[in-house]
Amino acid sequence: MASIKFIDVRKGMVLVLEDKQLYQCLDRDLNTPGNWRAILQLKLKNLKTESITMQRVRPDDKVELAYLETKDMNYSYRDGNEFIFVENETFEQYTLPEELVGEQIGYLKENDPCKVTFYEGKALSLELPQIVELKVIETDPGIKGATAAAQYKPATLETGIKVTVPMFINIGEGVRVDTTTGEYVGRVTAEK
Repeated sequence: MASIKFIDVRKGMVLVLEDKQLYQCLDRDLNTPGNWRAILQLKLKNLKTESITMQRVRPDDKVELAYLETKDMNYSYRDGNEFIFVENETFEQYTLPEELVGEQIGYLKENDPCKVTFYEGKALSLELPQIVELKVIETDPGIKGATAAAQYKPATLETGIKVTVPMFINIGEGVRVDTTTGEYVGRVTAEK
């Protein structure tokens, strides 16, 4: 870990504060009121609890900069309350707990790519692709001639998550889903 001055902290950096917790800098504001001492106000997000706090610091004080490592991985399988991921380059397996993966698992099928961020060998976060393609396994029958701007209906996808899809989508069709919003984005077209 490297120490830097608070004045050098930028948005997106991850810091290790006195409580040994990791905080990501969301925003910074430097105040230099005339002949008074400068004050730097940081908006920080605790990466463990996800709470956001404001902290005032002196610009010349030092803080530890966390070294984070991000690895490209593929989801492999579920083993009870744990999820197994395989690193793309070394094929090394990593086990992530259910608390870390959470509801995101509903967007992953076997061999889907993702990124896992580590700090000192411990997994911190899981990042999914923006858009995933999943197959519809349960929904009401489609209506021929229905347009995309018409009505929507609920559908269950192959991973078990539920989304609303246009009326023309049928069982067995592939759909694109945004992993950040959980919304239907489009239909998967068959390649020719």
